Amino acid sequence: MSKTKTIADDFTQGGIAGKLIRFMIPVLGALILQAMYGAVDLLVVGQFGTSAGISAVSTGSNIVNLITFVISSLTMGVTVLISRYLGERSEQRIGNVIGGAICFFAAFAVFIMVIMLCFAPQFAGWMHAPEEAYALTVDYIRVCGGGIAFVIAYNVISGIFRGLGNSRLPLIFVLIACIVNIIGDLVFVAGFHMDVVGAALATILAQAVSVVLSLFIIRRQKLPFTVSRKQIRFNPEIAVFLKLGAPLALQELLTNLSFLILCAIINNMGLEASSGYGIAQKIVTFVMLVPSALMQSMSAFVAQNVGAGKEKRARSATYTGMAIGMGIGVFIFLTAWFKGEIPASLFTSNPVYIERAAEYLRGFSPEAVLTCVVFSFIGYFNGHSKPLPVMLQGITASFLVRVPLSYLFSLKEGATLVDIGIAVPIASVYGIIFFSICYFITIRNMRKKEQMEGGD
Repeated sequence: MSKTKTIADDFTQGGIAGKLIRFMIPVLGALILQAMYGAVDLLVVGQFGTSAGISAVSTGSNIVNLITFVISSLTMGVTVLISRYLGERSEQRIGNVIGGAICFFAAFAVFIMVIMLCFAPQFAGWMHAPEEAYALTVDYIRVCGGGIAFVIAYNVISGIFRGLGNSRLPLIFVLIACIVNIIGDLVFVAGFHMDVVGAALATILAQAVSVVLSLFIIRRQKLPFTVSRKQIRFNPEIAVFLKLGAPLALQELLTNLSFLILCAIINNMGLEASSGYGIAQKIVTFVMLVPSALMQSMSAFVAQNVGAGKEKRARSATYTGMAIGMGIGVFIFLTAWFKGEIPASLFTSNPVYIERAAEYLRGFSPEAVLTCVVFSFIGYFNGHSKPLPVMLQGITASFLVRVPLSYLFSLKEGATLVDIGIAVPIASVYGIIFFSICYFITIRNMRKKEQMEGGD
């Protein structure tokens, strides 16, 4: 493993909290910077663009985020598989995984690009984009769709290195992209007054620069695997990582579809509610970064220990992650509940939009604590290559709890965004109950299996 140590980390020994935090911090940093893409787009459009542009970026970015989250979930299969092979000391198989991933995601990128370019008007219509922002929403989706290959490439590269236990390089990659995106927004939107189109161009340009520079950086690293040209083909490892990633991607797709439905419900409440919710959603993106970083870190940490046969350590890591996330979540909850107008005011000077954003954040705020527990469970099951509980929880929480409650609360006389926002943490309470049952069933089955093997 001496060669591996140059770029990969060993999670199977040493202090759990320290290693988990050291791995999680760069993941969190990368997620923060990645979230800044949309936030900077909205901030610059809000300050230098049109009022309708705020709603357009908000609605259009929901579509783009949906695609990105699905891609990220698919690459989670690659991350978990690489971590598993690393724990098993099967470095040779890592090259086959990466070679297969290159072919699959290249084909997937072409498919997604065609869908986004051809069906952008339909997407904007399904989202009930306000009439004033409809054309701008279509433009945003099409520009981002034209450069979606760079978004996919970034997520694949980052997934590979997280699987190796290296979260520092993805942080560098996204830092480069964030800097380019800020410069692009200022040039295209503030300088050339290109409004929503300029914001979308800046985002894609940033991803393209990040991918090109990341490939240059990778060539200078000592890797614990090799990838030959013969390995870059459609090979059996694709089916293996898709078996892990596809259920997660389906769960992510349906979960985000539920949020798109929520966005459509709110868009029916008018431009003020639509813009206020759009601003709140950018803030929510940052709120969700801690649990998201936990989930990604936990998946790699647990998978490596499962590969090494250290189940007790995998469970301890899950409990540790929950404690870390909930501790941070309490502070975020208090801020969102009492001072939601402060972060909202960063995106617009319109007092009505700020008030509407603060309303939604107040209802949403308990999610900052609850979702850390939910996402820690997701990391545990991902690390065990058990995507079925994750998929079932995501689908049922979305379409049996979150969407129905959001719709019912919107029908309430004098309904506000507080009423709609509170449906989200209620869904997470359901998720905690669901995962707790699955977790204890899983442990019980493991113990029965150990007893049977011991008896043999």
